Amino acid sequence: MVRDMPYLSAELPFPDPDIDSAGFWAHVAAGRLMFQACDDCGHVVHPPLPTCPACQSRARGWRPAPPVGRVFSYTIAHYPSHPSVEADLPYNIVLVEFPGLPGPRLVSNVVDVAPEELAIGLEVVPVFEPAGGGRTVVRFRRKD
Repeated sequence: MVRDMPYLSAELPFPDPDIDSAGFWAHVAAGRLMFQACDDCGHVVHPPLPTCPACQSRARGWRPAPPVGRVFSYTIAHYPSHPSVEADLPYNIVLVEFPGLPGPRLVSNVVDVAPEELAIGLEVVPVFEPAGGGRTVVRFRRKD
C-alpha cells in the first residue's frame, strides 16, 4: 500500500544508500519490504551487511518480510530530533519484529494510531510513503 501523505515531514534527512543497503532501498521504492539473507546458510540480517555474520559468506540475496509484523518496542517523541519534524510532534518511533523471520527488526513509525493506542505486540503491516528527493520509506499501519 502506498500512502500519499507522509507521516513525518518529507524534508527529514534521508540516509544515503551505500553498496550494502542500496538493494533494500530499491525494494522499498518498488513497494516491497525485503531483508538481506545469506545464500549459503539462510541467516537473515538487517541492516544489510557485506558478509553474513553467521558464516562469513559474501553470497547475499533478498527474502520477503512476512506480511504482518509486530511492535517489539516503541517510544513517543515529544521533542524534535531534527528541525523538520517539529510540526509533527508528538510522533512515535517503533521497533517492528517479524514472527517467523528470526533476527531482523526495523525502526519505523506506525502511521494510524494515537500515542495512547500504541502497544507492544500490536500487529502491523507495511505501507510505503514518499520521502524527500523522490525517495520512498517504509512505515506501518495497524493490521485490519
